[in-house]
Amino acid sequence: MNNIFKLIYNEIKKYKVIYIARHIGPDPDAFGSQMALKESIKLTFSDKEVYAVGCTVSRFKYFGKVDKVNNYDYENSLLIVVDTPDKKRVDIENFTSFKNVLKIDHHPKVDTFGSVEYIDETSASASQLVYEVIENTKLKMNSQIAGDLFIGIVSDTNRFLYNSDEKVFDLVSSLIKKYKLNTDELYKKFYAKPLSETRLMGYIASSLKVDKYGFAYIELDEDIINSFNADLSSASNMINDFNNINEILVWVFVSKDEKNNLYRVNIRSKGPIINEVAAKYGGGGHKLASGVRTEDKKVVDNLLKDLSNCCKEYIEKEDKYGSN
Repeated sequence: MNNIFKLIYNEIKKYKVIYIARHIGPDPDAFGSQMALKESIKLTFSDKEVYAVGCTVSRFKYFGKVDKVNNYDYENSLLIVVDTPDKKRVDIENFTSFKNVLKIDHHPKVDTFGSVEYIDETSASASQLVYEVIENTKLKMNSQIAGDLFIGIVSDTNRFLYNSDEKVFDLVSSLIKKYKLNTDELYKKFYAKPLSETRLMGYIASSLKVDKYGFAYIELDEDIINSFNADLSSASNMINDFNNINEILVWVFVSKDEKNNLYRVNIRSKGPIINEVAAKYGGGGHKLASGVRTEDKKVVDNLLKDLSNCCKEYIEKEDKYGSN
């Protein structure tokens, strides 16, 4: 057993109570890795109390219910955080009060937290890492767990358009074959959406502002999102549906969370490196998929200007040296 997998398994084995968290504004990979790990631990250790925590998103209810916890045992339990590189984005109350933390993540490292960290930014998804943990330890898996991991991988690779090397295809092939997954049914779950979200997507497409450098953005007020009977998380996750537009290099969705007085900025790119720009404003993520959260509208405005300039510099470099 690889040393890191042995460390993870021993940590899991050690604790009676385990909480599994992921990042705020969760996507299918965050849900898939979280729920799969929860069910795997429960399947392996029937005497353990295992809770998947964080906000829920109605669109992803096919993963199962998030657990409501009234009182956390910060001293004597284990907290596992998946798909989250930085402390401020961990979706659990009083995160820093946990004495024992384990981290599994595929983003570039931002913060160190936890006595054991499994970080592999070459991995396509957190779900892939959870699969590797299960396969390389005595943790068990069934078709439900395999299905959750499959959806997580499909989501973060955008149906294998990105970061899909030989290892990813071998892994997915193994999941399908070994657990007899019905991929048609899984795709139906993942891609099914209500008419209200389709109409919101139409509004976004018609309202998207695009400059001469291929930088596109839209600012979505909560009132607009609510008028389509959609929610903030669903609106944010639509950003991946705009990756094949010829005239766009970088695109941004800005949504205002009125309840928490917070701007959520989701950023995607087809070439320019954006995580360095996001990091300048307290955010981060992958080179071509990043985000920022801030209470300050001036931060949002300056971020948008810098991203447009990033596109300008990218185009000028391409013109100078020729396309890659």
